[in-house]
Amino acid sequence: MQPINQTFLCSRKFHISSKPNLEVSYLIFIQQRLVSRFRTCHNRTQNPDSVSDDNHEFIRLPVPITDEHSAMNVKALEIQDLLKRTNGHNTIIEIEQALTRLKLILSEDLVLNVLRRHRSDWKSAYVFFNWVSNSSGYSLGTRSYNEVLDILGRMKRFVEVCQLLDEMSKRDKSLINERTYGIVVNRYAAAHKIEEATGFFYKRAVFGLDLDLVAFQTLLLSLCRYKHVEAAEFLFHSKMNEFHHNIKTMNIILNGWCVLGSLREAKRFWNDIITSRFKPDRFTYGIFINSLTKAGKISTAVKLFQAMWAKGCTPDVAICNCIIDGLCFKKRIPEALEIFKEMNDKDCCPDVVTYNSLIKHLCKIQRMEKVNELLKEMTQKGGDCAPNARTYGHLLNSAKKPDEVVKILERMERDGCKMMADTFNLILRLFMGWGDDKRVESTWVEMERNGLGPDQRSYTIMVHGFYDKGRLEEAMVYYNKMVSKGMVAEPRTKLLVDAIKIKLKDTDHKSDQKI
Repeated sequence: MQPINQTFLCSRKFHISSKPNLEVSYLIFIQQRLVSRFRTCHNRTQNPDSVSDDNHEFIRLPVPITDEHSAMNVKALEIQDLLKRTNGHNTIIEIEQALTRLKLILSEDLVLNVLRRHRSDWKSAYVFFNWVSNSSGYSLGTRSYNEVLDILGRMKRFVEVCQLLDEMSKRDKSLINERTYGIVVNRYAAAHKIEEATGFFYKRAVFGLDLDLVAFQTLLLSLCRYKHVEAAEFLFHSKMNEFHHNIKTMNIILNGWCVLGSLREAKRFWNDIITSRFKPDRFTYGIFINSLTKAGKISTAVKLFQAMWAKGCTPDVAICNCIIDGLCFKKRIPEALEIFKEMNDKDCCPDVVTYNSLIKHLCKIQRMEKVNELLKEMTQKGGDCAPNARTYGHLLNSAKKPDEVVKILERMERDGCKMMADTFNLILRLFMGWGDDKRVESTWVEMERNGLGPDQRSYTIMVHGFYDKGRLEEAMVYYNKMVSKGMVAEPRTKLLVDAIKIKLKDTDHKSDQKI
């Protein structure tokens, strides 16, 4: 191990940066994030049956355990490393035997910690879950089942989802709760399986759950979220007599048309609400205003916004945010700032979303003095106004060179703001675009260790990034890894891969001709 003030991990296959000071700064920053989460030992006992990873050398960070949470993270990291080394190389039986040799003291928090590190790797998550399920002396709880159901559903593994639901029902029906129902319905809707989602709603009785309005609204919400609004509205009308609908149910359908981007249908349903026995509430106004702003009808949206004040239906912060973002998008930033000022005057306190809307658009036009002023204000106010990952995402998007990214991440760290999967992917895209292989690798490693990827977007960034740089073989390596994990490539990525295969074939053919 090499001490650079503190220890860090290195990769053998990437080139050393030509800017050593900046490189060390970024490496130390990433390492400090690892230190805050994990502790490992210099003399870690190696598992003789595990498969080593020849591509990377991980240097363990000697940080003392200070509490139970840190100890759990260490164990979870050890399991994660084992699953990573054995995945694709060993049989399920061999992996289970290796897990058994760890002699773990299982708890639901540990199981959840491991599962959440494999949200984008359903195979490893499912192997670990089944091993835990078959372990003597430990009984899985509802939260663990729900977590793995969500992972499987995200990857469209519905055969396994049904098997797990049967297992839960046979073992104890009380394991299936409202959270379970919401996860399964949402994943069916996301996979465009409308009949299955609707069918699962009617299976609630089998699982001992009531067929009530709240559950029906959950079904409609999931269908609308994934743009099956027509089906949701059909169900709404067909079940009019079965459930005592309220304005919330109508708001769900209205919001569905808004999400779909159909202003014509949104207007039609808005008129249905106005002529119905239900009185529009603040959420109804907010949804329709959002629909108008998304359709570019910001002037009409502002008029409706002003009418709310006149009618005594005070807009909430979400509606104000919608208007501010719409005005900023239309480059009417002075008007947006005026509404921002009025919010404080009218006791409608702005939140982090308000600030983020302004910062996003101010970054685009490089009004960085105003951005820093707003950031300072957010930090001082704290609470609902404290900067979040999205705030720093806007700042990162405006970065022009690697050292700016490092400074933004250091500020993010100081403010105690947690990195999200989107943040990692954004950083990955930036460093990939700049051709900074060292930092790409460092970001990838930390993303894995935080359980925030790599996901389908991460692999897509790598495939397209390597293609743009003419590194076709490396692009195919990441594409094949993505497919092997059960991830479905975007249509544009599939087209790109087809082009890569043709180019590689042509290159091989030319090489054969020379020989």
